[in-house]
Amino acid sequence: MLLHGFLVALLLPLAQAITYRGADFSSLINVENKGIKYKDNGTSLPFETILKNRGCNLARIRVWTSNTYTEYSLSYALAIAKRAAAAGMDIYVDLHYSDTWADPGKQAIPSAWPKDLAGLNTQIYTYTRDVVLAFQNQGTPAKYIELGNEINSGMLWPVGRVSNNNFNNLSELLHSAAAGARAASSSVKTMIHLANGWDYNAVNWFFSGVYLPGKLQPADVDVLSFSLYPFYGTGATPDALKSSLTNLVNKYNKEVMVVETNWPAVCSGVSLSANYPVSAAGQTSWFNNVKSIVQNLPNGRGTGVLYWEPGWIGNANLGSSCADALLVDSSGNTRSSIGIFAA
Repeated sequence: MLLHGFLVALLLPLAQAITYRGADFSSLINVENKGIKYKDNGTSLPFETILKNRGCNLARIRVWTSNTYTEYSLSYALAIAKRAAAAGMDIYVDLHYSDTWADPGKQAIPSAWPKDLAGLNTQIYTYTRDVVLAFQNQGTPAKYIELGNEINSGMLWPVGRVSNNNFNNLSELLHSAAAGARAASSSVKTMIHLANGWDYNAVNWFFSGVYLPGKLQPADVDVLSFSLYPFYGTGATPDALKSSLTNLVNKYNKEVMVVETNWPAVCSGVSLSANYPVSAAGQTSWFNNVKSIVQNLPNGRGTGVLYWEPGWIGNANLGSSCADALLVDSSGNTRSSIGIFAA
């Protein structure tokens, strides 16, 4: 009987090991500038070292078009990348194409950029190319470059906003951005990033409309990437995510990643989308479930899951209605959930 079970186990396909267990910790230098230090098992260490020691192998770094260092300027992002790479992580650059936060509710054209389509096509090509080159030239080349942040309704509004199912301008701008990335590097992988990856109807509507003749082509995009948060809508369930991402892989056969997710350690009065404890144990269960969904997508196309801002002390709610979604406490001590990055 034991021999039979052993032979059956040998014949079963091995689960695809997920390539990246990552985090966006772009706030790190700003947090450190407030005098905050991090500790793992009582030992003070740089946060990127703690993350890498715990298995985090991909650093997602946001870049705004701001010229103010601490407002996620390019020079700030390069400093984060240098530290992440020295710790042993690969680099993933998240371009907001805005002077400030970009998300489904706001996508403002940078103040110094042109305001017409032709000018923006040239600008986004040059800017994307130059950012990729900047990371490359300092010895921290980007493995991934995200062409806009949560661009469900477009970017560079109003020019690149999707209205009445018209994707023309957005498709053209994304094609220009992808061309800029390709001009700088033959190896960097381009990403399109949408919110609410669990909502197949919404994300499929986007990808069904954004590829247009003479503009954005499927070959311009290497990775489909998504956010998944449990506190913005009870529809954001693991089952819905699994169904949505499976359908996307079967339709587009692209690499897929969940690049923003987190779970609260402290929360009250909020309807969450899954029945996990509001605790470090719940954070571990949530992340591990998302990780399992991604790594078991068809054809090995699921390659990564990233926790959004695990150490942003001073902004523990991370924009949600929950009090705290960090993997550290308010004193910088790691919670047990720091173990989510283990292979």
